[in-house]
Amino acid sequence: MTEEELIVEFALTRLDNPGLDLDELAALVVRRVGPEHMLQFASQNLADRGELRGALFEAAVEHVMRVVLSLRDGS
Repeated sequence: MTEEELIVEFALTRLDNPGLDLDELAALVVRRVGPEHMLQFASQNLADRGELRGALFEAAVEHVMRVVLSLRDGS
């Protein structure tokens, strides 16, 4: 899944759940995209952090948050 596709998925999830915080939305996105993308997100996050292992779901959620915040903040 590309970052653009991830942002679209996040935006659609936000439209469906307007009252949730960003981290709660990121967790919903990870649940919605399924195990294959969860693994992709987690592995990318761990590679970005220079770590060899970590909790799968939490690492995937952190990746979604990093992508969303980096595009939102423009950095």
